[in-house]
Amino acid sequence: MEVATIGGGCFWCLEAVYLNLEGVHQVQSGYSGGNSTNPTYQEVCRGTTGHAEMVQLHFEPETTTFREILEVFFALHDPTTLNRQGADVGTQYRSAIFYHSLDQKEIAEGLIRELYAQALWPGPIVTEVASFQKFFPAEDYHEEYFNRNREQPYCQAVIIPKLAKFRSRFAHKLKNNQGGGRS
Repeated sequence: MEVATIGGGCFWCLEAVYLNLEGVHQVQSGYSGGNSTNPTYQEVCRGTTGHAEMVQLHFEPETTTFREILEVFFALHDPTTLNRQGADVGTQYRSAIFYHSLDQKEIAEGLIRELYAQALWPGPIVTEVASFQKFFPAEDYHEEYFNRNREQPYCQAVIIPKLAKFRSRFAHKLKNNQGGGRS
C-alpha cells in the first residue's frame, strides 16, 4: 500500500469520489499543512491554524498509480484558484499535494508541468506541492459524509455533480461497488 495526501476544497467531495476509485482501500478526511497540534474542524474553518481540508488515501499502486490519483484530482477541482474552490474560500480550501516520497514529488511536479503546457485553464496552476508532515484525522461525523447525508443541499448541489463527472470520465477505474461506500 502507498499513501497519498491531497486537498482540493472540501474533503467531503474528495472522499466521496476516491471511495469509488479502484485500488483505493481507505479514504480518511482530515487536516494537514498547518502549524497547530490536533486542530478541530471549527478552528480549521476559521482559517487560523494554517491547515487545509485534506484526504489521505491508502491505495494499491499496482491497481491505481499515484499519477492516476492525481489525474482524478486535477479533473475534479480548479487548481488555478488560490485558496478557493467554488463558494468555499480560505487557505483551508487550497489545492495541495503533500508528497510522501521524492517519487511522488516528481510525479506531481511533472503532471503539473504537463497540464500547464496543455493550457486547460485560463490561469496558472497554484497547487501547493510540499513534503508531508502530519495528518490529523477529522472528527468522526465527517467520515463517509456523503453516504450518510445524500439529501443535504451541499451534497445535492456540489458532491453529486462531481461524482457524476468522475464516473463519466473515469468509468474504466470505478470499483465494482459504485455506491460510494468503503470497500
